[in-house]
Amino acid sequence: MSETTRPPNKLQRSLMRLDEAPAFVRGLVQNIVLRRAVPFTGTARVRFVSLTPGRVEVHLANERRVQNHIGGVHASAMNLLAETATGMVVGMNVRDDCLPLAKEFSMAFRKRATGGLKAVAVLSAEQQVAMQASDKGEVQVTVTVTDEAGAEPVECAFTWAWVPSSRPAKN
Repeated sequence: MSETTRPPNKLQRSLMRLDEAPAFVRGLVQNIVLRRAVPFTGTARVRFVSLTPGRVEVHLANERRVQNHIGGVHASAMNLLAETATGMVVGMNVRDDCLPLAKEFSMAFRKRATGGLKAVAVLSAEQQVAMQASDKGEVQVTVTVTDEAGAEPVECAFTWAWVPSSRPAKN
């Protein structure tokens, strides 16, 4: 089943409701709703730029609230940005009867970041189909973090799992 023929899941349906807002405020409303759903993204002011079942793009400005002692984006904020992008793309694909869970991540710092950051997480069509076909599994999500200069200051790998959202009753 392709991305365009699969019925939307709960997160996708919620985002589709935002399409009813006037175009000039739609992005603002989307960011408010998503920041409330994941409060830490609101604290850091993560900006949700593009959300589709195959690709999610989020941005983070280099503001005092997320800076380290040398004025760059803090390592924890870089992790938040990459986790948010990967978690949202997984959330756009997980079945309604399942719960996504971050299972594992690694982050290697390669160079000092310049300015704000952008994270883009991608799921292949095969990964999307696998998430719909099973009520339990895991997926490694590709994510690229770039700074304002176009460099990749960190290399990240995120593994997400999904499990049934409710356990069967014990006898």
